[in-house]
Amino acid sequence: MLTYCRLDNGKLVYVDNLQECEIVQAVAPSAVEIDALVGSLGIPIEFLTAATDRDERPRFEVEGDYKLFVLRVPHREPASVMPYGTLAFAIILAPGRLITVCAEDSALWGEALSSRTRLPSPREPLLLLLTLALHVARQYLSFLNSIRHESEEVERAIHGSMRNETLVRMLNLGKCLVYFTTSLRANETMWDRVRRIAGRELTEEEQDLLDDVRVESGQARDLADIYSNILNGMMDAFASIISNNVSGVMKLLATITIVLMLPTLVTSTLGMNVRLPFGDSPFAFWITIGVSLVLAAVAVIAFLRMKIF
Repeated sequence: MLTYCRLDNGKLVYVDNLQECEIVQAVAPSAVEIDALVGSLGIPIEFLTAATDRDERPRFEVEGDYKLFVLRVPHREPASVMPYGTLAFAIILAPGRLITVCAEDSALWGEALSSRTRLPSPREPLLLLLTLALHVARQYLSFLNSIRHESEEVERAIHGSMRNETLVRMLNLGKCLVYFTTSLRANETMWDRVRRIAGRELTEEEQDLLDDVRVESGQARDLADIYSNILNGMMDAFASIISNNVSGVMKLLATITIVLMLPTLVTSTLGMNVRLPFGDSPFAFWITIGVSLVLAAVAVIAFLRMKIF
């Protein structure tokens, strides 16, 4: 799907055709749409197909007047067991235009539009590229914050639990953090190539923006590492907790079995077809019940003193 936009005072305005647009958003473009962009803008077809593979690694390429910048961006995965993941997001700088390509609809543009920061014009491609990169880093921070809240919910749910679902949920969050950490480290290698994109020394505004991108990305990477280590430690601890809970339940069931076994033993013994000392007594039944209850009570008191219950 192709969406055509232009910037009006730093905000995106949607237009109907390619001639009026400054920004093209391509989400899972078809072969026909790719051919249309190649024919209209002369973009190398390899640039347009690069990010259709969601596992594409971050890279930078230049071919003529066109520059390709591939980043890994965070992505919500509602249909997957892992709630968050990453996918490739290509930014193509063309003369007077910017084209973004992604295999799925990314929340990056929504993040950029909801921000109070005005988007630079595509006539300032480096500033626009760095602004989008800054929003990518902030998206990572936002998703990491969501992962932290979810891990806290799982931590509260897992106390006293013997079910595997909470532990599996925590494992999936840990896998999300592995994807985030790997993608953030891969993205960081791209910031040193910004001067090559510009082909000149950076202006003060561009350098400040690049520094902000590096700081935000570094913070996101450090948080992902910290949360990943915490989750790994929590999983080991909670696996032991679940095992301990199961052992406690088994001990309780064994204790109850012993308590119930004593009355069963008494009634079975006194119920045999043999002559008993009080077999002719009218109170034989109640004597049997009393002996059973006394033995059960003694067993319960003994277990309580042993703090087994």
